[in-house]
Amino acid sequence: MPKELDFDWAVSHDPLVVPLFLNLERARKVAHTKARAVWDRHGLTPAEFDVLATLRNADDHYELTPGQIQDRVLLTSGGLTKVIHLLTQKKYVERSVAKEDNRIKPVRLTQAGSQYIAKVMRDLAQITGLWMRATLKDKEIVQVTQTLRKIAENDHV
Repeated sequence: MPKELDFDWAVSHDPLVVPLFLNLERARKVAHTKARAVWDRHGLTPAEFDVLATLRNADDHYELTPGQIQDRVLLTSGGLTKVIHLLTQKKYVERSVAKEDNRIKPVRLTQAGSQYIAKVMRDLAQITGLWMRATLKDKEIVQVTQTLRKIAENDHV
């Protein structure tokens, strides 16, 4: 770690874990910067991307209720409402009324939205892939992915 980023005081609390945590945070910032450039090029905010990608990953015809979306993204309900409204105006999502409860208005990815998020994701995967492959060998990418998954899945401590 470069000296200007060497947080001696913080590292002294746990020389094994604190450098890991600090480097995870730095890597997240670099990844976000790279992703932000792609999102900006496509005229998307991070929140809009998150909602579109969440809908694209949904099993049920790319449709989720606002509550289900909120469980999967880091947005307040007011923030989510605003994003859904903007994505509806752009014709990337549409709303309907649930058959069993007319108070619930599921959000569905439109054909245009599906094509759009696919293009954004291709660009993001290309940029990220170039960065990762310039940094790590394929075997290392697999190892880091497995390790990060293990860390992420153990959130109950």
